[in-house]
Amino acid sequence: MKVLLVNGSPHQHGCTDRALQEIKKTLEQEGIEADIFWIENDPIRGCIACNMCLKNKKCIFDDVVNKFSNIAKFYDGFVFGSPTYYASSAGQMSAFMDRVFYSNMNAGSDIFTHKPVASVASCRRAGDVAALDQMNKYYGLANMFIVCSSYWNEVHGFTPKHVEKDEEGLQTMRNLGRNMAWFLKSVEAAKKAGVKEPEIETGHYTHFIR
Repeated sequence: MKVLLVNGSPHQHGCTDRALQEIKKTLEQEGIEADIFWIENDPIRGCIACNMCLKNKKCIFDDVVNKFSNIAKFYDGFVFGSPTYYASSAGQMSAFMDRVFYSNMNAGSDIFTHKPVASVASCRRAGDVAALDQMNKYYGLANMFIVCSSYWNEVHGFTPKHVEKDEEGLQTMRNLGRNMAWFLKSVEAAKKAGVKEPEIETGHYTHFIR
């Protein structure tokens, strides 16, 4: 079992990474493999709704979005982390998630279907709850299961050293890692017991224009 943790910060080793590293360490202690995927700090353009992903089965812009999608199918769970910019996720992360989830939905991909997922936000002082709410919206359209923790999945600090002092924040990350590990192990046990995944009904797509 493997979990992919996505670092949506322009700083590879900043506060968001510090939070993800705490989850990674906990997952590995629980016997779950974990890797961190950095979206890097090159410009990531937003989705232009060209719908070419329906035909090409991938995003038409061949950048870090397709790089992520190509490896994500090998993972059983995900954590998406971002710094907080104006009470939302970083612009690069928003563009990344828009295109990742939209292109995979249009491609008919099942890289996210019925997999556990969580969001993590870092901030200096406030706004992170709104950022978490924003990121959590993606999972509700992808048949995913959101894993929670003992508090909102957030850490506070302006630098990684500041985050080290956020004892409750790091505790929340560890509890999130344990909950993710427990969920994955429960799913594995259910599969071995013959419990089938829920059937997904399709066919209705309405826009309410008569």
